Amino acid sequence: MTTPEPSVEPARLPHLRAALETFPPYIPGRQPQRVPGLAPLKLSSNENHLPPLPAVSQTIAEHVSSPASYPDDAATALRAGLADRLGVSVDNLIVTTGASELLVALTQITSDATTEAIYPRPSFEMYPQTTGLAGATRIEVPLRPDGTHDLAAMAQAITEATTLIILCSPNNPTGPALRETEVREFLTQVPDRVLVALDEAYWEFATAEGVVDGLGLVADFPNVVLLRTFSKAHGLAGLRVGYAVAAPGIIAGLLKAVIPFGVTDLSQAAALTSLQHWDEVMARAAEIAELRDWFAAELRGQGWDVPEAQGNFVWLPLGELSDAFEEASVARAVAVRNLGDGVRISIGDRAGLDRVLEITADFRAAHFA
Repeated sequence: MTTPEPSVEPARLPHLRAALETFPPYIPGRQPQRVPGLAPLKLSSNENHLPPLPAVSQTIAEHVSSPASYPDDAATALRAGLADRLGVSVDNLIVTTGASELLVALTQITSDATTEAIYPRPSFEMYPQTTGLAGATRIEVPLRPDGTHDLAAMAQAITEATTLIILCSPNNPTGPALRETEVREFLTQVPDRVLVALDEAYWEFATAEGVVDGLGLVADFPNVVLLRTFSKAHGLAGLRVGYAVAAPGIIAGLLKAVIPFGVTDLSQAAALTSLQHWDEVMARAAEIAELRDWFAAELRGQGWDVPEAQGNFVWLPLGELSDAFEEASVARAVAVRNLGDGVRISIGDRAGLDRVLEITADFRAAHFA
């Protein structure tokens, strides 16, 4: 006679907030697949493909500190360097572990289950995550067909419950940059009580006429907070350094919400060195922008509808063909970012982009003939 096995009840999870079911997790860009005869090419995370500045590499190699000691929580030297470069007071600055931590902190100081947050869609994937985690009602305003913010619709979406609006320029993943005149007109329609976050993670690559000046907006509108990062143009994504510029009252609020001692001494030293080589950073950003413009023009020449590209990436609005294009890229050892309604391709070196152009040409022949 066989003895029946004892029944095992499934493990019960502890209570988790219901809000977690209302938004997806952040999914990083995938790694490229290895294909014999092809060098793997990661164009899925908008990383800077150029090698670090020599001075930054030297700082990293020379900077040795005890891991038993906490870093400078105030990032004193880096904030002083930023204040000097940007022409603001140190009281207008906070340094954090990337701009991502700033997004989390901003929602914590503005949002809860009684409030509403407005942001464009599609845009940076952390916007629904951070606002959803705070419990806010999320108002996702669709982009216009050309991939630009619909600021008129965003203004119309403001209610008494609105406490946070997020703008992204250049917009990730579609590419267009906001213009100074349209943003200033928009801000005149936003109540002073509503915090407006301008995410300028890619501002160094923007070359279009009349692009919005985030620093000028902060000076003229006390409810604006500017988010920037050392991850993209500075090429320090792995060291996690971001910063915000805002009125001292907003900075004081953010200081209560960020993680203490988040930015290591090594990261602060590398970012300060990069800041001190500003002209080299901007020259490299211009080099990437020139390559981006060439790549976008080549794609348009193949027949692709590529929106204005002002970051270090281009956007292909592929819709239901996004999965097929991603797999076609994977087959040639290229990782791109598939966001469901389109594919974002980061700017790599010329040889890598030539391979992508072969993929896009073959894909158009197979699917658009």
